[in-house]
Amino acid sequence: MDNYSSIMGIPVPKITMDATVDRISRIIEEKRPALFHVVTLNPEITMASQQDPQLRSIIDEADLLTADGIGIVMVSRLKGNPLPERVTGCDLLLKLLETGHREHWSFYLLGADEFTNNKADEVIRSKYPNARIVGRHHGFFKPSEEPAIVEHIQALNPDVVVVALGAPKAERLIYKYKHQLNARVAVGVGGSLDVIAGKVKRAPAAIRKLNLEWLFRLMKQPSRWRRQLILPRFAIRALLFKGKS
Repeated sequence: MDNYSSIMGIPVPKITMDATVDRISRIIEEKRPALFHVVTLNPEITMASQQDPQLRSIIDEADLLTADGIGIVMVSRLKGNPLPERVTGCDLLLKLLETGHREHWSFYLLGADEFTNNKADEVIRSKYPNARIVGRHHGFFKPSEEPAIVEHIQALNPDVVVVALGAPKAERLIYKYKHQLNARVAVGVGGSLDVIAGKVKRAPAAIRKLNLEWLFRLMKQPSRWRRQLILPRFAIRALLFKGKS
């Protein structure tokens, strides 16, 4: 598996950000009828998939996995089969918007609260005017409302469906409706619309380069400390993992 690094039995491709965007670009250009599902894999999803067979199936059946969390990359390096770099949901979305601006792609924004979703829409239209936002919907909907939202997306036929519902909710929704969305690509991007809208401040580039964004976010939001406890647990379990790849 020279092109992959196994993380707790999950084969994660050794793919860079540029290669990821190139691959997605080809999918959109070829106008394939089947939806291309991108999962940005982080330690939380990886850990949860060990106890959740359905989530593991979603990951296994995804068309592309990227290493979202630095924990994923660090474990791959410590195991001697390194992934080249992080490809986070937020950075990937920004790259897709840049490319979409050049190539006139269409996007649908699903997720965040109504104010944030609307603000992200405004920011994208201003910064990437040729990346067409053909539709949007906030993420605070009831399960009974899902069919109507999916029908709306289907009618708009976007190139990219941006799902900012958090993991693994985004992954489950994409998987559930992948044959009905009538889009080229769907990707879960966590809280990226919050960042674009300015609701959440990202770490400075220098801190991100040092892979210390998690520490910056913890300092800004101390309430995240419980969530961060998963990182050392993930590292230990992933390094000691002896299961089937």
